[in-house]
Amino acid sequence: MKISLFATAFLFVQIGFAQDSLDLDYYLPQEVSYNQDIPTPKEIIGHEVGEWHITHDKLMFYMQTLADASDRINIENRGETFEGRPLLLLTITSPENLGNIDKIRKDHVALTEKGSADLNLDTMPVVVYQGFSIHGNEPSGSNAALAYAYYLAAAQRPDIETLLDDTVILLDPSFNPDGLQRFAYWANSNKSINLNPDSNDREFHEVWPRGRTNHYWFDMNRDWLPVQLPESRARIASFHKWMPNVLTDHHEMGTNSTFFFQPGVPSRVHPLTPDMNQELTAEIGTYHAAALDNIGSLYYSEENYDDFYYGKGSTFPDINGGVGILFEQGSSRGHLQESENGILSFPFTIRNQFVTALSTVKAAQAMREKMLDYQREFYTESSIESAIGRNKALVFGDSKDAAKAWHFADMLRRQHIKFHPLSDDVRLDGKDYKKGYGYVIPKNQKNYRLIKAMFEKRTSFTDSIFYDVSAWTLPLAFNLDYTEARSLSAADESVTGLAPLTGGLDARSNYAYLFEWNEYYSPKALNEITKKGIRAKVAKSPFNLEDKDYGYGTIMVPVQGQEMDPDELYQFLKEVAQESNIQITPVSTGLTQGIDLGSNDFNIIKKQKVALLVGSDVRSYDAGEIWHLFDTRYDMNITKIDTEYFDSVDLSQYTDFIVPSMGSGGLSKKQAEKLKKWVREGGTLIGYRDMAESFEKNGLMELKFKKDTLVATDISYGEKRDFKGAQVTGGAIFEADLDLSHPINYGYKNDKLPLFRNTNIYIEPDKDSYNNPIQYTENPLMSGYISEENLEMLKKSVPFQVQRMGKGRVIVFTDNTNFRAFWYGTNKLLMNAIFFGNMM
Repeated sequence: MKISLFATAFLFVQIGFAQDSLDLDYYLPQEVSYNQDIPTPKEIIGHEVGEWHITHDKLMFYMQTLADASDRINIENRGETFEGRPLLLLTITSPENLGNIDKIRKDHVALTEKGSADLNLDTMPVVVYQGFSIHGNEPSGSNAALAYAYYLAAAQRPDIETLLDDTVILLDPSFNPDGLQRFAYWANSNKSINLNPDSNDREFHEVWPRGRTNHYWFDMNRDWLPVQLPESRARIASFHKWMPNVLTDHHEMGTNSTFFFQPGVPSRVHPLTPDMNQELTAEIGTYHAAALDNIGSLYYSEENYDDFYYGKGSTFPDINGGVGILFEQGSSRGHLQESENGILSFPFTIRNQFVTALSTVKAAQAMREKMLDYQREFYTESSIESAIGRNKALVFGDSKDAAKAWHFADMLRRQHIKFHPLSDDVRLDGKDYKKGYGYVIPKNQKNYRLIKAMFEKRTSFTDSIFYDVSAWTLPLAFNLDYTEARSLSAADESVTGLAPLTGGLDARSNYAYLFEWNEYYSPKALNEITKKGIRAKVAKSPFNLEDKDYGYGTIMVPVQGQEMDPDELYQFLKEVAQESNIQITPVSTGLTQGIDLGSNDFNIIKKQKVALLVGSDVRSYDAGEIWHLFDTRYDMNITKIDTEYFDSVDLSQYTDFIVPSMGSGGLSKKQAEKLKKWVREGGTLIGYRDMAESFEKNGLMELKFKKDTLVATDISYGEKRDFKGAQVTGGAIFEADLDLSHPINYGYKNDKLPLFRNTNIYIEPDKDSYNNPIQYTENPLMSGYISEENLEMLKKSVPFQVQRMGKGRVIVFTDNTNFRAFWYGTNKLLMNAIFFGNMM
């Protein structure tokens, strides 16, 4: 489908539309009566929709009040954000349906199960999940939810009653409560009585980190598949509880744009998505076009946006038997702003979101049987596919790291994918899988296509432009071993659910305690130990003691010479082991095969105090991922120092300073000189991505880069955008060789490591091989898209370098080791830089 892109009239104006004349009728359909017992938004929140930006507390209060007043609405709180705000969901349908809602839900979910052919679709409601403003500074969606919820609760007309009979609407008024609150504060506190549309006004220029993200500065519209954040976990639970036929995701885009709805670019649809999905998306689009035509709003479709990454809200349903719809409204950012299309008002943006929310349910109602039948057919075909082939299962795990495998299994659990723990140790394709450290996924199950989407490795594409990442192969992200198996013989099918992680210390020692660095939470344990003032050392070489092999990075805590007596030390370490979910082993001798415990090849570990640069020019996503890792995974303090006052901070109290990727050329000369002085006095400076070039430019490191010399030949002006876009590495996975003896790689079991990369920064290897402990292989592409030219430069380049400066060290990573909180497999690289940087 290619919908007519322009309506006959364009009503962007709204100058004739002063805020003092704004009322609810501006949004609502005409010739509809409304139940006077249902309170309007203004009666509860004190202002008209669009007069001010709704704060989350007021939004929550109105939705609760509406639910109390209406027999069409049930409301539930599914959890809390990091800042303690409720994650509300409204179930809206006819009173008769609400009285029978559990049966309706069970019958609907049965469409996705075996035996669905016997279900009668004639009277089954279609289920529509409508979510708003997952980016908090794209607020027209959540503000539209006020008017939309009121309409669904109060509108009275026979066709509306029929609509509610035929439809169950799951209304999520704010996908991102923390970000919405942050942005509403900004827009409202900078609003003038006389609205000023000048785009230079402070109202339209949020302060860092802006309201787009959640508390830890994550873009939550990338977390539908890995589900690492509380907001995501709530909505994924609701999704699988209901299995909606349609899910809408209301966003905003640049001020000079109009309104977009899916389908996106036809060539950028993931191959696992059925063709019928896109046909249904296009048919639904005709309803949006008619609704926007009716109010004179410009729009477009089949451009810019895609349907490729299943971790986005508008694409996640496509691999789960539903249809995802992305809406993008040109943003006023504040209350009234100049644009290329005239003066753009906040109420106008809200109205577009309102009418397309309504056109969605009208489309779903009109296409009800078609949507239900598509869902049933999707799972019927998936079931057939799952039974084909010789391999019946996937085995995954890490024989040295129970926690990482557990977190992967927990992600599967949240996505309603069945798995079983290993019943015995097993060796498959040269890989060892250990009971307690591995799991088996049967392929013959309902969510087979979702499993394929999680595990697939894809390196060929019909299009070279991607709106988001081109690869997310999840076992690679977790750095897990995984193998296809012909049977479930190693599975303990009697065990259901996921047992909690455990750790412990079985006995007291008078000599020393050991724990391996392989476990994901070993850094958490070491931090607790050093914070308590307990001496700990790290092994620079492997050894064997009491019939157990210990690798590089093993931590040793001697009993003698500690401020704690042996009994206190034992009790403390026992608590650390339990809280960190690791095993600590007591030993009675220092005599080993290999380095003895008193060897100089054990280095003392000092207590670390870490700072992180944040603020203007720092990429907030990267900074937030680091903050989240320290704060929520490892329980480590990290001091966030803003660029505004960095110059006045005494850095001497910090052992490590992390600089995430920055824009605007990176560090200033003054900032770099301050860091140089601090490093020379013994500090460890750690930089990410663009900092490689900034460090080199400012004399913090000596690096040589491979540079792109590509020249456009026979490329027309019209092809320029695609030509340049094809050189963007938007997010793919590459293989690197590891030198396991180097401190940066302590705790890694395999000598190969999958790395996520979304830069085109290529560092030449050092002339001495031992200075290249992480190096891309000769054939590095594992999954995703990279141009041939960039792939050639990537080969044998190095994503990590460390150099001495005075008493300190400067470390740089060209790749993001903490990407979106689900790259568990490379989190340890940063921890190694923190704890062992002074050894490198």
